[in-house]
Amino acid sequence: MQLLWSIDGSSLAALRDRALIAFGMALAARRSELVALDVADLAWEDKGLRVTIRRSKTDQNAEGAVVAVPEGRRVTPLAHLRAWLEAAAITEGPVFRPLWKGNRVRDTRLSDHAVARIVQARAAAAGLDPARYAGHSLRAGFVTAAARAGADVWKIPQVSRHKSMQVLSGYVRDARLFDDHAGEDFL
Repeated sequence: MQLLWSIDGSSLAALRDRALIAFGMALAARRSELVALDVADLAWEDKGLRVTIRRSKTDQNAEGAVVAVPEGRRVTPLAHLRAWLEAAAITEGPVFRPLWKGNRVRDTRLSDHAVARIVQARAAAAGLDPARYAGHSLRAGFVTAAARAGADVWKIPQVSRHKSMQVLSGYVRDARLFDDHAGEDFL
């Protein structure tokens, strides 16, 4: 989360970008899902937030999915989301929005391409290679971090909404490539 920690300041752009990155990762969101969210899709509860994803790449019939996002202790995605919504005075409509020059919030929805540009710009600012980051980095980051932290492989899809364990296993395999390595005891 070097990306997140490198965002300084309290400008609307900084608040939005921190919320976008922290919440996007916690939701294991595709960039299209993230920018499609409206305030009405957020149901705040004592334990966290229930997020309704109305449609996604793997849900073309718009059956929808509800994903739980906890407060968190390190990344604190909901604190970042609340700070953005409060500072931007967003109470309805799109959650993530572009800004006018002069740091004013627009009424329109942020584009999915803008998510990729924001992630890449924040990666560059953090001293990371921006070519290695894009909008999908938030989703991949959740799955990879969850696997590294030892999360139950059957619980990860409750957040990531992967329909195929084969696709999910690609993330998990990469994250745990060195765990219990066959050559660990003799190399």
